[in-house]
Formats: sequence, structure tokens, C-alpha cells
Amino acid sequence: MEHSNNVTYFVLLGLTQNPKEQKVLFVMFLFFYILTMLGNLLIVLTVTFSKTLHSPMYFFLANLSFVDIIYSSVISTTLISNLFLGKGMVSFKWCMPQLFAEHLLGGTEVTLLLVMAFDRYVAICKPLHYLLIMRPWVCVVLVVVSWAGGFVHSAFQLGIIYGLPFCGPNVIDHFTCDMYPLLKLVCVDTYVTGLLVMANGGLMCSIVFLLLLVSYAVIFHSLKHLSQEGRWKALSTCGSHITVVVLFFVPCIFMYARPAKTFPIDKSLSVFYTIITPMLNPFIYTLRNSEMTNAMKKLWKISHIRQEITESPSTKRNISL
Repeated sequence: MEHSNNVTYFVLLGLTQNPKEQKVLFVMFLFFYILTMLGNLLIVLTVTFSKTLHSPMYFFLANLSFVDIIYSSVISTTLISNLFLGKGMVSFKWCMPQLFAEHLLGGTEVTLLLVMAFDRYVAICKPLHYLLIMRPWVCVVLVVVSWAGGFVHSAFQLGIIYGLPFCGPNVIDHFTCDMYPLLKLVCVDTYVTGLLVMANGGLMCSIVFLLLLVSYAVIFHSLKHLSQEGRWKALSTCGSHITVVVLFFVPCIFMYARPAKTFPIDKSLSVFYTIITPMLNPFIYTLRNSEMTNAMKKLWKISHIRQEITESPSTKRNISL
């Protein structure tokens, strides 16, 4: 049976309808977006050009930052523009690609965090075999698998909702196109569809989170065999990763590992793991990592010296004149 789709665009209610609050939020989220771009771009550039950060851990961290740059751009730009204009409208044709991109990048990040936990497990529990297990081609394959996992997850989500009929209303109580708010607008019964969405998104988040908990339980158990210095270094690197995992997975599980219903707190939680977490990741991973901060300082000094060298001939000519 075919259903007609009368909806050509959606109205996004956003975070608030109050004009004064919209102006404040516009400035705040624009600041968050700039911080996110600068912080994550700095990590990507530092890992790419540094001569000391060639370990798999930093390779995965650079990829995580790259995902966060795109992820934040997809979400934040829509939210910021809607706050600036005071209203949000998105066409049906743009809503679907946006939905696909959100879940592609979110699914990739979930899988990549699991890959990073595996890297820490091998580094701490199998240190003598680390270079053998985490060879460069293995790291590349793991990143490709992360993107493939995100693609399969996102394609399944889009396939579920794309063929459903939207006959009106067309108002989404959210700041972006997302699965559960969209399912509220579908003209037919969505009970089975909601279960499929929950099985795909919620199960993925829950299983990966459990695997992460198990991996860190094994890591912490093995710390007793390390020296005090080694134990502190392991806790430092793992602590950063665990912080990111908790910030990302707890809201994700609450959002998707439940029946297809929406709650007022959903929008706040979505802000947390789509905007706040990508902004905090660079600070969490760099402030407690002396290797990363030292590499950033070296690159800054090198770039500063090069700038002085390039500027010095013109300066001398100006003086002689």
C-alpha cells in the first residue's frame, strides 16, 4: 500500500521561541562552535605534522577529532543559523541527508571510541606485542571499519524512515532532524518502526558501552602488575578516554535505548553529546597529556621561527631603504 507524502518542509522549534534567549544562545553556541573547530583542528594538525606523535593512539585521536569537526559542523551550523534567524525551517530533501550525516558520524564516533579502548588494552595488557598487533595497516583497517560501521548504522536508520508517509503536521520539537521527533509526525502506526530504531541505535550504543566497560575492567585489573609510574601513566591516558566515553554514551543510551517516545529533556541531552562533547574532547585529551602539549609547543616554535625567517629579508630591505 502506497502512502502520499504531503510534507515538503519541516519547522524546527529549536531550543526556545523567546527572541532574547535566542540571541544569548546564538552567541553561546557560536562561541562553542569556534572552540570546537579550533581545538579539534589543532589536534589534527599537531598529530599530522609532529615528528613525535606517530603512535596508534594519536592516529586514532586525530581521526576522532576529524569526525568531531564534521559532526559539529552538521549539527551546530543548523542550530546557530536558526537561532540567528529566529526560526528554523528545513526541507524534506535536506532533512533526510542531515539525518543520515548525523547518524553516520555518531555511529563512526561510537565505533572509534571502542577502537581506541582496544588500543589502550593492547598497550597496557600486551605491551611486548603492541607494535606487532597495532601495525600501521591494522590501524587503518580499524578506522575504515569504524566508518563502515557508522555507514551501515546510518543507512539502516534512513531506510527505516525514508519511505514513511508524512501527511502533516510538520513541526519538529527539536533543533535538528532526528529519528524520534520525526516518528511523531508519521501518519501510520510506528510501533514496529520504533522497535527497529531502538534495536539499531540503542542496542549499538548499549553493546559498545558494555564492551568498553569490560575492556577497562580488564585494564584496571592488570594495573597491579605495573610500576607506580607506569600505573599513573596508564590511569592518565585511560582517564581521559573514560571521561569522553561517559559524556558521549550516557546521553546516547538514554536517548535511543528506549521505546520511541520524546521527553522535554531530550533536546538538552542532544546538545550535550552533539555539541558540548566534541568541544570538550580536545581539552580532555590534551590538558592531561604532556606529549601532546609538548608537541604543540614545538610546532608553535617551529612555525614562529619560520615566520621570522621569511619576514627577515623584507625587514632588512626596509631598514636599508
